[in-house]
Amino acid sequence: MAQNEYTPLLRNRPDSAQYGERIYNRGRWRAEDEASSSSPAPSQPQVNSWNETHESVVVSSDTFSATRSARHQNYESADDKDIVLEEDHDALRADFESLDYEVSDNLLYQKEEKDKSSKRWKLYWRGIRRWFICFLIGVITGITAGIIDLGVEKMSSVKFSSVKELVDRCVVDYCMYSPHLIWLLFNIGLVMVGAVLTAYIEPVAAGSGIPQIKCYLNGVVVPHVVRIKTLVTKVVGVICAVAGGLAVGKEGPMIHSGAVIAAGVSQGRSTSLNFDFNMFHDFRSDTEKRDFVSAGAAAGVSAAFGAPVGGVLFSLEEGASFWNQALVWRIFFSSMVSTMTLNIVQSYIKGHPWELSYAGLINFGTFDSVQYKFYELFIVIAMGAIGGLTGAAFNHINYKLTIFRMKYVQRRWLQVIEVMIVAAYTGCFAYVLIFFSNDCKPLRENRESMLVQFFCNDGEYSSSARLFFDTPEATVKNLFHSPPGTYQVLTLTIFATGYFFLACWTYGLSVPSGLFIPCLLIGAAWGRIVGVLLGMTGHGATFGLSFYSLVGASSQLGGIVRMTISLTVILMEATANVPLGLPVMISLIVAKWVGDQFNEGIYDLHIHLQGVPLLGWEPLPMSANLSAKSVMSHPVTVLRMHESVGRIARILKEESHNGFPVVDEYDPHTPKIVDGCETFGTFRGLVLRSQLLMMLKKKLFQENPDINEIIGSLKMAHFNDCYPRYTPIQRISLTSEERNYHMNLEPFINQSHYVVLESASYTSIFKKFRSLGLRHMVVINFRNEVIGIVTRKDLARYTTAVNDGIVTIEERTIVH
Repeated sequence: MAQNEYTPLLRNRPDSAQYGERIYNRGRWRAEDEASSSSPAPSQPQVNSWNETHESVVVSSDTFSATRSARHQNYESADDKDIVLEEDHDALRADFESLDYEVSDNLLYQKEEKDKSSKRWKLYWRGIRRWFICFLIGVITGITAGIIDLGVEKMSSVKFSSVKELVDRCVVDYCMYSPHLIWLLFNIGLVMVGAVLTAYIEPVAAGSGIPQIKCYLNGVVVPHVVRIKTLVTKVVGVICAVAGGLAVGKEGPMIHSGAVIAAGVSQGRSTSLNFDFNMFHDFRSDTEKRDFVSAGAAAGVSAAFGAPVGGVLFSLEEGASFWNQALVWRIFFSSMVSTMTLNIVQSYIKGHPWELSYAGLINFGTFDSVQYKFYELFIVIAMGAIGGLTGAAFNHINYKLTIFRMKYVQRRWLQVIEVMIVAAYTGCFAYVLIFFSNDCKPLRENRESMLVQFFCNDGEYSSSARLFFDTPEATVKNLFHSPPGTYQVLTLTIFATGYFFLACWTYGLSVPSGLFIPCLLIGAAWGRIVGVLLGMTGHGATFGLSFYSLVGASSQLGGIVRMTISLTVILMEATANVPLGLPVMISLIVAKWVGDQFNEGIYDLHIHLQGVPLLGWEPLPMSANLSAKSVMSHPVTVLRMHESVGRIARILKEESHNGFPVVDEYDPHTPKIVDGCETFGTFRGLVLRSQLLMMLKKKLFQENPDINEIIGSLKMAHFNDCYPRYTPIQRISLTSEERNYHMNLEPFINQSHYVVLESASYTSIFKKFRSLGLRHMVVINFRNEVIGIVTRKDLARYTTAVNDGIVTIEERTIVH
């Protein structure tokens, strides 16, 4: 079929795209944009515009087809949503909102900007406050990291000391079941505390938080993701999870913690605790808050690994969608301050005040003596391929396990029970490994505190017990730097295999958990095995086991999380060895390339399972064949420049759009059809729901005799004062007389809002959305008349599939 036949076929179906959920109201279709949590739409009869049809439109006879699978569904309860997400794991959740990253360039904003430009000191003062906020973010993030590290150290010390004391006594008394029982009770008790906090207080604190922060920086609002309650649950929960022996680390949650700290500090108040410091009013907007959250995420990486540059690159590679040079400087400053603060805190904790040699939460030790030759890089490539294959297997197993949890482990008490079962199983696995491995080594003169005899003879210690009796960070360091002969190949094989499945089972539990340390442990273990086996052939002497362990760790981490640039810099900074950057980079690139042939990174898989409308870096292949008219939502709810208060209030109550085009020459009672498509007046600008709510709350009616003076005294800060929780329309009282009044929207609309012609391609629209951080894009015809609107979900619902070499575009289900 020729390409010019494509557009007419698409026009023949009822409405070309879903502008949120469809509701049939008063005999015509009404589109609904992203759901607003503050004012939900009332319950109305749900009708799907074309869910009983299934069209397949071929654009090119031999290379491309667009499969229109009409799967736009509406559900009355969250349980119904979960059922659909269980059956269709590629579904989108319509209740995810977008950030208003674009500045509303209205007359009020332009007036303030002109005033600022005439007073130079105000510009300097605003910049100084930005730097001060970044300083506070770094300081508080560093202190938080120190608290987490201290909590894990103290709890782990108490647990291991108690178990070691029982082991020393029971070796003589033949009661080795007692330390095992105490070990299990410690683990189960600690993780139960973290699981209860997460399941019953703040479920969004579960996991590492990196997928949620990645979504936020991409422009999606994840509910409660940057609340102070989330931070408290995260900190306490990760201490309990790590000290409780789960296969988790505390580095991933530090990134989420830094982001929450940044979000709170930048606003100068807490809506959860209902207190306001009356500062930083200028930064109460999605634009400013998102930029500071980028700095917080980077500060969290910096505190975790002692890698300020790696933190900046992580925020760029994995998180931030919108970037500028000034933001880079501030993020780097926050990262440096975070590292320095943690350094100072740890120097006091270790009893050496102001001895600044404790860069991050994890210390890889020194790799000064490591050398390698060119031919040995081929071994690195092979290890990278192994990391990619095992990483893809890890992600696939965890993906299926997460689907199982979504289907059968929904109740909170079941989530807590599952965490306790995993904790008990982890303790049993450790005890069985210690019992059967029989990996005993002679005690050295400088005995370390965590060397335990267990089932070994007098004068010996259990090498396998050492894998579990240290904190995970200390175990990684031991695997990197322990001398040859410390661990048997069988011990490392059982540990790497068992820990692989434990980490896979653990990630996704209802408890804060990081994935970096488990990946490093698994990779360091099998990397050390590779080094031992090569050493047996006589070709491993030039490397040393430290190098093999590091390459294995980086390969495994890259194969699971699929990051390259930032991980390379993080590992280089953590090891303080620049020459190691080349093999580490090669292993990460190969691991990512191999893993990408099978599935996505672990974070992207979890984002898709959550139904988040995340926009990738690039548009879909062959998407230029889709036009704006086939992608847009139609019809559109619009407002007139001089609109009645009653109509505005009714629209805000009946619909949950967050943006409304403002038009001229439009009569809502007389539809106008142009070229077979209904139009909605001449476009003048766009007004946000939050602005309309504030206008109604402040009674900005034209009939008010002092309206000009009131508008003249208004500032943007008045509109941002309630950010991010605006007063819902149900709580704004309007008399019957006031409903007959009118409001002039001209001073408040964004008159420079981005529009696109109906003939524009999907690729062009996607690139504008991605690079500019848009939430809405109005579609107009050649007469400048509004005919539709494009939102994030209109773009994210499209996906590609390849069947027998044919690329097809399909639509994902949108669940309401």
